[in-house]
Amino acid sequence: MNLLLFEKLELGKALPKRDERTVHLLKVLRKKTGDNFDAGVLGVGLGKGKIEKIAADGSLEFSLDINTPPPPRMPVHIAVGFPRPIQIRRLLRDLSSLGVTAIDLVGTDLGEKSYRDTKLLDDGGARAALVEGAVQARDVTVPELRVFATLDLWLDECLWACPLANPGTLFIAADNVRPMGSVSKLETPRGKLGTDNGKAGAVVAIGPERGWSDRERTLLEAAGFLRLSMGNRALRTETACVAATVLALEKIGALG
Repeated sequence: MNLLLFEKLELGKALPKRDERTVHLLKVLRKKTGDNFDAGVLGVGLGKGKIEKIAADGSLEFSLDINTPPPPRMPVHIAVGFPRPIQIRRLLRDLSSLGVTAIDLVGTDLGEKSYRDTKLLDDGGARAALVEGAVQARDVTVPELRVFATLDLWLDECLWACPLANPGTLFIAADNVRPMGSVSKLETPRGKLGTDNGKAGAVVAIGPERGWSDRERTLLEAAGFLRLSMGNRALRTETACVAATVLALEKIGALG
């Protein structure tokens, strides 16, 4: 736990004895009354926390000094065909830690329809995974998370309203079936992309574990996506998402 994150609604309240943050402070870090710790408030900023009192019931009273704005999120928008529910938590956590701007879960032609019934999106599990990724990266913001029933709807309702859809933005669809080329060989004018102007970036679409259908390939190409390979190995969905994100960040010059 690189820092302790708090929701705005928690400010001014004591942390319960069994809260994982209380346990981490007292049992792992062995902090005592008067000690400081790294802290942040979701959506606000970073700073320091101080243990003001450890109550008889084991609860912990604290104060915060938040004085540093959050780091900017990376100009990458990820859309992924619905993965297995067991993979969603890891995928959201890892993409959040990489700092992407938005994550869209998209129903696809060849994707398993039952995957969309996961309760993770309704029971707070998805947000918890995004927050876990933020903690890992010492951030206090999380990606926007949305769900679309089909790729068609994502292209129609989301893509062209995407804040990253500016001139110079890369549109990449990861695909190993008859690809137009490979991501590694894609040449980009770094001076016009990424963090140089703070506007352009990359929109990356990753299919489900069974890949894109030919119909979806046609849709993606018509929408201006480059269908590019990331190598000849079949990757798990969450692995492909992380690999595609890192490659996109490198191509737009956002890692330097």
